[in-house]
Amino acid sequence: MFAEKIKAARKEVDAKGFLDIELDPTLDLFAAIEKLKKEKNAVLLAHYYQEPDIQDVADYIGDSLGLAQQAEKTKADMIVFAGVHFMAETAKILNPTKKVVIPDLKAGCSLSDSCPPPLFKKFKEQHPDHVVVSYINCSAGIKALSDVIVTSSNAKIIVESFPKDQKIIFAPDKNLGAYINKVTGRNMVLWNGACMVHEIFSLEKITKLKVRHPDAKLIAHPECEEPILRIADYIGSTTGLLKYTQTDSAQEYIVATETGILHQMMKANPHKTFIPAPPNNSCACNDCPHMKRNTLEKIYLCMEYETPEINMEEELRLAALKPIKRMLDISGKAGM
Repeated sequence: MFAEKIKAARKEVDAKGFLDIELDPTLDLFAAIEKLKKEKNAVLLAHYYQEPDIQDVADYIGDSLGLAQQAEKTKADMIVFAGVHFMAETAKILNPTKKVVIPDLKAGCSLSDSCPPPLFKKFKEQHPDHVVVSYINCSAGIKALSDVIVTSSNAKIIVESFPKDQKIIFAPDKNLGAYINKVTGRNMVLWNGACMVHEIFSLEKITKLKVRHPDAKLIAHPECEEPILRIADYIGSTTGLLKYTQTDSAQEYIVATETGILHQMMKANPHKTFIPAPPNNSCACNDCPHMKRNTLEKIYLCMEYETPEINMEEELRLAALKPIKRMLDISGKAGM
């Protein structure tokens, strides 16, 4: 009977990318998800950019590096990944024998989409003497074409692990690549990709906001454009930004990254004020529409029916695994 339910559920996913089954409105989703975790020996990993309810029910909340590290060492039979597609792919690459499910297959990534593997392969062939350093926010196909993967937490350390005369291609984020070039003194060749959320911030609006809040510090993710980074008081990964607000003495912060992280910032610092950096459009928010496709309802359904499931060809998985393992080895040696 359960097998039939799974088969029917997968057919439903094929059409929409997620399960669209009406739930009993009285169902306590928090309790139901906790029950399923125990019954199925499942772990729920969530990115900082998920909605607060998802963060609160997750077993681990983190940035790309932390999530990859947790995925590598989990003893769970099933990994439920509340994030975007490339993150769930990374978990599967690291755990070929485990079931990896994602609440919504269409939870993609504008940055990952900006670097199609066939085009990048041709780009790489034009620079045969370069090693390829790729940001983890990319598809398994790009990882398979890379020599080492990095996150915003460890990109500087990993780039500096190469000899200064080593030529490097950095993909897919041009803004993070330009920032790493600046802080390392390198001249990496940059693929022309970017994150839609981190390119939307308005320098003019942020400047006006700083006038209204003269004591507020501007903290920014290195995926932001250079004019924003130039006026930032602190630049760091998502985890780096969170830690900074916990150790810094300021009481107000303008936060230039996806708004999901504000939930953890406010939980860790209830006495401080956090202001989302304003975008250059009429919307007052800067949410990632892909991250926000995930909901508690979709998480419950994907755990109950164990679908949508992430799978890939073993040849691709092994090719993508090599640069990820290299990243994790370097990060482990650096104590990250």
